[in-house]
Amino acid sequence: MSKRFDGRVAVLTGASRGIGLGIAARLVSEGAKVVITARKPEPLEEAVESLGGSEHAIGVAGKADDVEHQAEVVDRAVKDFGGVHMLVNNTGINPAYGPVIDVDHSVARKTFEVNVLAALSWTQQVYRGWMQQHGGSILNVSSVAGQRPSPGIGYYGGTKAMLSLLTQQLGVELAPDVRVNAVAPAVVKTKFATALYAEDEEGVSASYPLKRLGVPEDIGGAAAYLLSDEASWVTGQILTLDGGLTLTGGV
Repeated sequence: MSKRFDGRVAVLTGASRGIGLGIAARLVSEGAKVVITARKPEPLEEAVESLGGSEHAIGVAGKADDVEHQAEVVDRAVKDFGGVHMLVNNTGINPAYGPVIDVDHSVARKTFEVNVLAALSWTQQVYRGWMQQHGGSILNVSSVAGQRPSPGIGYYGGTKAMLSLLTQQLGVELAPDVRVNAVAPAVVKTKFATALYAEDEEGVSASYPLKRLGVPEDIGGAAAYLLSDEASWVTGQILTLDGGLTLTGGV
């Protein structure tokens, strides 16, 4: 594995498991140091150990939409590891399943705050705390659910559509020194997405041209490319990672 991230530091939200941890593992394997966040301390501690311990990773527990937590994480990254060269906005929630017409307003607000406003706030914190002076690269984790109507998860998809648009807007506003891109996965085999495939993984996979669901490593590889200097002429882009699903009209 190359060491293209030697000397670089990444902050990753929602990274105690699943896609976030998959991206963190890929970055560490290529030389990065990472500061990872999640709500619960215990899974975070386990994730840090899986990444090689405190030499490679720091875990800071807190709520993704808590501005004080965000500031603490950025401060730790700068003081303990020397900067924030990369940010991965991975945290997302989906507490509302069903028609958008029935969504509870309090649930809708919380979903938007975590999936969209928190990503913007993390970006503001990192930009003001490091990247405005030093440059950097930001990656948002969107979803194919934000690309077209998605029965059952329509409101979640709406927040991801906003996150994708935010990616494009920030790609323009923060250029040329800070690049902002996103990945838009289909179903990835994580705890977060279990309800979408657990009862019939074979049947769900059959609708994908590549005949399998994604795994965190699939997202980690694409994320590493977009965050690296190899993508130095790429900004404001949303890379669809879906095993070919959207080619056939599926979501």
